[in-house]
Amino acid sequence: MAGLITALNAGKTSLEVNQKSIEIIGNNISNVNTAGYSRQSAVLTPYPSMNFGGFFIGQGVLVSDVQRANDSFVTGQLQEKSSEYGLQSGQANPLAELERIFNITDNNLATDIDTFFDSWQELSANPSGLVERDIVIQRGELLAESFHSITNDLNTVQQNINSSLASKVDDVNSKITEIAELNSRIFTIEIQGQTANSARDRRDMLAKDLSSSLGVQTYTDSKGMMAVQLPGGLPLVQGTAAMTIEAVPNGQTLDLVLHTGGVTRNIGLNNLGGEFYGLVNIRDTVIPGLNASLDKLAYSLITEVNAAHKLGTGLDNLNNRDFFTSIPELDAARNISVALTDSNQVAAALPVPPESVAPGDNRNALIIAGLGGKLSVNMEDTFNSYYGKMVSTVGIMANQNKLSLGGAEDAMVQLQNLRDGLAGVSLDEEMISLIQFQRGFESSAKFLSTIDEMMASLMDLKR
Repeated sequence: MAGLITALNAGKTSLEVNQKSIEIIGNNISNVNTAGYSRQSAVLTPYPSMNFGGFFIGQGVLVSDVQRANDSFVTGQLQEKSSEYGLQSGQANPLAELERIFNITDNNLATDIDTFFDSWQELSANPSGLVERDIVIQRGELLAESFHSITNDLNTVQQNINSSLASKVDDVNSKITEIAELNSRIFTIEIQGQTANSARDRRDMLAKDLSSSLGVQTYTDSKGMMAVQLPGGLPLVQGTAAMTIEAVPNGQTLDLVLHTGGVTRNIGLNNLGGEFYGLVNIRDTVIPGLNASLDKLAYSLITEVNAAHKLGTGLDNLNNRDFFTSIPELDAARNISVALTDSNQVAAALPVPPESVAPGDNRNALIIAGLGGKLSVNMEDTFNSYYGKMVSTVGIMANQNKLSLGGAEDAMVQLQNLRDGLAGVSLDEEMISLIQFQRGFESSAKFLSTIDEMMASLMDLKR
């Protein structure tokens, strides 16, 4: 009788294990489209064998754990590539805007520079003409407006980046806080000998998102808690403690600061990665560099034109006048303006002392018209070729970004496919497993039915 009871218990455990395995398979199937979900499977362990009549006979099976499919190497690679993808993705829109500002179409700053010097060439054909003189002043004002427009557009791109950073900070903070909460939940569950599969899946997905946003680095300690830190080493999550990032307005810019245990620290480029690095790099490095180049171009043009214009004489027989308002190089592109207020002040002639200026004298107009082809910027570039270098620099950066973004996307797709192959849910495999455990369940039920009949027969013998 004891042997039948043992067999009955073995059938019972088999029935329970097959039922639990089918439930796990059902959970896998229901989460086939859940982002970040890792396939789960039952870990089956036999009960210790029992000595019966000199033989060790098994007592059944139990589900000792429910484990998730996971490859830490692939997970780490996904986080690393997410950082690269985030960086290139963060730079894509600002660089596209810079490409629009520094365009290569017919309507750009180079065209306005050519038009300005062409107006001096036209004046040289009729140096006493008031219409031609008015056109020179108007073209100078249009050129100044072009410089102002580019400067304002660059400032707008910086403001848009600040708005983008500010809008992303709350989302980043919520993910940092959630990881700290998941650390607590995972520790509480796993200290009891269970496995927090769903919580670990969610935590890995959040870490991947933070890698894309901030380029974070992560590692897991012996307690199963994930530590998260910025590329420069500043902590974001330590155990169950979550730090906070704040976007603090600072004049026309926006500073990122980290609040860690009552201490506030500025987050610079060396402590950033991912999308935030891409945005801040464009805002704090690329755009200031373009502004400096634009200022140099404007200052060089102002200096060269003013130097030549001072030597000339207007129709009022006066000289030593600036054409553009004399300003320092810093913010020259923002502040450039025409100093003349009257067409008679345009110095198209060169005085020949002691004679007065002849109305048809066009010598100074020809000199200024020739400045367009002079190597005036750094003694190696014309105004247009220097601007062309700026356009080329922006174009190269934008093109490199497109190539790098495409490469990062391809790497992400390949790694995600690899991860899905290792840890994702395959409906075909789940159906095979479902049939396997269904047959196991049916066999267990048949086994129990057989044991029941044997016990009934044994009881009949007792009567």
